[in-house]
Amino acid sequence: MQPELTGHWAGVASVAIFLLAYAAVVGEKRLGLHKSVPVLVGAGAIWVLTGIAYAQHGISGQASDAALHNVLDYAQLFLFVLVALTYVNTVSERGVFDAVRAWLISRDLSMRALFWVTGLLAFLMSPVADNLTTALVLGSIAVSVGQGRPRFISLACINIVVAANAGGVFSPFGDVTTLMVWQSGTVSFTGFFPLAVPALVNWLVPAAIMSLHVDDGKPQPVTESAVLEAGALTVTLLFFVTIALTVSLHSFLHLPSAIGMMFGLGLLKLYSYSLNRGTAPLQIDALEEVFADASDSEVDGERDIEPRAAIRRAPSPKPLRTFELMEKIEWDTLLFFYGVVLAVGGLNALGYLAKVSSLLYGGLGSTMANVLVGLLSAVIDNVPVVFAVLSMGLTMSQGEWLLVTLTAGVGGSLLSVGSAAGVALMGMARANYTFGAHLRWSYVIALGYAASVGTHMLVNRALFEGHP
Repeated sequence: MQPELTGHWAGVASVAIFLLAYAAVVGEKRLGLHKSVPVLVGAGAIWVLTGIAYAQHGISGQASDAALHNVLDYAQLFLFVLVALTYVNTVSERGVFDAVRAWLISRDLSMRALFWVTGLLAFLMSPVADNLTTALVLGSIAVSVGQGRPRFISLACINIVVAANAGGVFSPFGDVTTLMVWQSGTVSFTGFFPLAVPALVNWLVPAAIMSLHVDDGKPQPVTESAVLEAGALTVTLLFFVTIALTVSLHSFLHLPSAIGMMFGLGLLKLYSYSLNRGTAPLQIDALEEVFADASDSEVDGERDIEPRAAIRRAPSPKPLRTFELMEKIEWDTLLFFYGVVLAVGGLNALGYLAKVSSLLYGGLGSTMANVLVGLLSAVIDNVPVVFAVLSMGLTMSQGEWLLVTLTAGVGGSLLSVGSAAGVALMGMARANYTFGAHLRWSYVIALGYAASVGTHMLVNRALFEGHP
């Protein structure tokens, strides 16, 4: 039985350490300290104190079991995200994202149409690619076509952030939080699909309002070129094969999702070996046929000579070096996840999450508590918030588990600093997309948040049956 140690000196000290570590994370730019550093130190210190407290009660073995359980949770998360980011980096390095960007810029679209298209693509891409990559790819489009139109860049970036965060909630691959919920066995792979309509509402409501303030003129002509490297389409297909393999092994053979992902990593490395030796059996490089070269189009029977974006194949094969691409993974973020999982796990072992669960979910009820969790994720990273909820051992209906998945995923859109997508675009768009610019439209994002919660409770009301 887990001891009650919230009043123990080690428990009080652990809470203080966690708060100090998280304060350092929030102030990482001012301190010039990577966000992983304070949580790594904090997690270690919390578990040392937890071990001491358990030893004083003569139950050191339970502390060991609890720590190993948290390490296993992180190991599965780490291996999954490691492979996913490797594939994303590979697809990017082969020029696929550049091709999407160049192709879209080359279309003869109005500013308002580009606002909608970039938002829609963000919504559709984020269930497979992470929301950070999605935001960077489409944000670069908004910045390119919005030259001289700071208002458009600001609104387009807000739209992309909201769409990317919303699109990630109805797929286990869309966000780390949905991945954690899936890996915990709380929601099945297909169990996330009922969130598609609420997520769409979450994006459409603010997008519809903001689009009214977008100029309907045409962007300035932009000359963009993208080079597709050898194997561009093949590695993209391998990514989807890896996802299908992971889902199948997890659903039908009940194997950990990390098994399927690491299998897929092996396939990618095997393909890169063949490609680099010039013996690749499946070297498909015809993506330039998908992204038709707009620089050679005809208008009213005449050749369009206006400079337009072009997509072309690389003149010579470029080696595919997967280990170098793995080095480019955001290791600070992966180590930050370790610190978060272990620190929250330590607080759980000390009894704090049980107390919070009793006060929050027992006092307010599951629905209100889950809505507040989403609001909290606008200020605090949603990874520790969701991991804490999963660690509470709650008994909720499927509808409630989907509700907290929805709110934690889209709640970060309320503020520009509430998600990785928002933080990344503030760095890219700089003066055109700022915290204040996003805050001015937070009220319409809040309308979308409320509408998505209401939509979920309406269209998925059958999933709330049996709520304790």
